[in-house]
Amino acid sequence: MASKSGLTAEELFKSGQGITYDDVILLPGLISFALGDVSLETRLTREIELKRPIASSPMDTVTESNMAVYMALLGGIGFIHYNNSIEEQVGHVRRAKRFENGFIMEPVVLSPEHRIEDVDRIKSRHGFSGVPITENGLMGGKLVGIVTRTDIDFETDRSLYIRDVMTRDVVTAPKGITLEEGNRILKESKKGKLPVVDEDGCLVSLMSRTDLRKNRDFPLASKSPSKQLMVGATVGTRSADRERLEALVDAGIDVVIFDSAQGFSSFQIEMIKWAKKHFPDLQVVGGNVVTAEQSVGLIEAGADALRVGMGSGSICITQETVAVGRSQGSAVYDCAGVARECGVPVLADGGVRSIGDIAKAVAVGASCVMMGSMLAGTDEAPGEYYYEGGVRLKSYRGMASREAMAAGGDKRYLTEDEQLKVAQGVSGSVVDKGSVVDYVPYLMQGVKHTMQDMGCRSIAQLHDGLYDGRVRFELRSPSAQREGGVHSLHSFAEPHRLPRA
Repeated sequence: MASKSGLTAEELFKSGQGITYDDVILLPGLISFALGDVSLETRLTREIELKRPIASSPMDTVTESNMAVYMALLGGIGFIHYNNSIEEQVGHVRRAKRFENGFIMEPVVLSPEHRIEDVDRIKSRHGFSGVPITENGLMGGKLVGIVTRTDIDFETDRSLYIRDVMTRDVVTAPKGITLEEGNRILKESKKGKLPVVDEDGCLVSLMSRTDLRKNRDFPLASKSPSKQLMVGATVGTRSADRERLEALVDAGIDVVIFDSAQGFSSFQIEMIKWAKKHFPDLQVVGGNVVTAEQSVGLIEAGADALRVGMGSGSICITQETVAVGRSQGSAVYDCAGVARECGVPVLADGGVRSIGDIAKAVAVGASCVMMGSMLAGTDEAPGEYYYEGGVRLKSYRGMASREAMAAGGDKRYLTEDEQLKVAQGVSGSVVDKGSVVDYVPYLMQGVKHTMQDMGCRSIAQLHDGLYDGRVRFELRSPSAQREGGVHSLHSFAEPHRLPRA
């Protein structure tokens, strides 16, 4: 009988040399099932299960309430950043927790005393010009009209008051209407917006025709026992962060990440112990860690999951700036091995640039993969689109960039009290990727192809094969890496971006 090709994970990583995703290729197995039979169900923590092994990074250019909502709807989870005030972070959590599929719970609202130029600013910032008008210009006020593009397109005087141009005869729906009924009214009325009002005529939510595509059912949605979407958040590890955590627990978070670039510290150990004592039902993710010793320390403190990665993100320069960190493949494998023995899942954070990287992270032991740059250019990420050289972009910055640290991002590096700060990240831009509603299923379908090619029906089966030697790897030389990519062409179209509809 021929010997098995390739290396086991233990053989691959035993050299002590730092190995990351580009350095390895996964060897194929026997395909004995259809693509549709592949399950991506996984565990985020000891107690939290997800339908898809994905989480959005707690960065101020990646995850606020909108991203958290759609990550949960799509079977993953979003972690809301804490580069903000307690009130702002709590507000994002509450908006996500009370989300109702298809209903905009906090629409942009104006009053009759605003002007057309205010609508222009909304259009420039948010990309739409259909705005409900209430008496006081606030959500919950009495609805008196609506202004749409057709009301203002041909007005040359942009200083006109809204009251002089708005549509007063508004098609509305009553509070409590179902998504299906609302969609029917939108289609029959041929309106772009459908305000939902209570018995007193006060605005309670809004439906939008342009969101109909997003408003389909999401059968994989990550929901808590109370049927609300699951939402995560991050806090720091100082004693002052306990107040923030208390407020987030009151707002309903399902899981918290104690956010430190180097998570093996007395600060984090004490914070984990305190959290588990005061909020025993709250799931806690410790990190970031990259070694077995760090992992054991946080697990013994009470962590329900580990976040693994140091210096491997696309906007992170920790490894070259302070010369501390670890290659991501080695880090995930090492940490996942000891965590598995304790029944603790691992969240791989950083180094993911493609479908293949997601699959490789899971193949070396991760139960879930955290993405930053992969999601930063989507519609649901915070920030505004802009054009540069004819390309539509969004800003993306590391939480250790000078700009993010100035806004509070230095908390995770324990340097907020230092006068002289050393940046460990950069600011940049990423290309528009459209909506995560289209993008995430595309990524997950690709991961299913990887699983099928390897002969693994589920992530649990893949991990069993990882540790018993059935999953095989091969190291890739620089020439092999070049061969495995696009080559020998004059030009080509990038396949990893979905075209806009």
